[in-house]
Amino acid sequence: MNIRLIIFVFFSLSFSQISFAQKDSTLIRAKQLQLGSDKYNPLSPSKAAFYSAIFPGGGQIYNKKYWKAPIVWAAIGSSIYFYIDNSNGYDRFRTAFKLRSQGLPDEFNGLNGNPNISTAGLENAQKTLSKNRDLSLLTGVLLYVLQIVEASVNAHLLQFDTDDSLSINPMIKSDPMLIEAPKVGLTLKYSF
Repeated sequence: MNIRLIIFVFFSLSFSQISFAQKDSTLIRAKQLQLGSDKYNPLSPSKAAFYSAIFPGGGQIYNKKYWKAPIVWAAIGSSIYFYIDNSNGYDRFRTAFKLRSQGLPDEFNGLNGNPNISTAGLENAQKTLSKNRDLSLLTGVLLYVLQIVEASVNAHLLQFDTDDSLSINPMIKSDPMLIEAPKVGLTLKYSF
């Protein structure tokens, strides 16, 4: 029981620190109006998506989220690496299978002329490597599209206006009738 109470108090304090860490948007909005600059740019999401489509990670750089660009490059680069590796392995086993079908020696023949890998093993290796190659290509395409969508959504969210009515204010209320058996609950209040 004590552990639950400690965990609840810890999370309550953590969320209260997060909720009060927001900037006062009314002051920011007033300063923007005084300077005559408006933060909303309707073309920003489309520019971010365009830059990501031209150069992977470009939309993340445009959004000034520089730390995301190396993650995008590593994800797409690893997908390309596995595609090339599986393609080379497939070509290697395919060449060996063709040579063995014609009765010629291949790279998987042993010292005595006995093959290290059987013909059925060569066929299975080709199927597996072909499947892995196709999966790597699909993963690369999905990661490419995902980074474009992420850049566009992030550009939309950067323009999202938050104010104090969106904050969480946790509080602990005790029920004087049930002191022996305290209850834990969560109440969310929001207003427009």
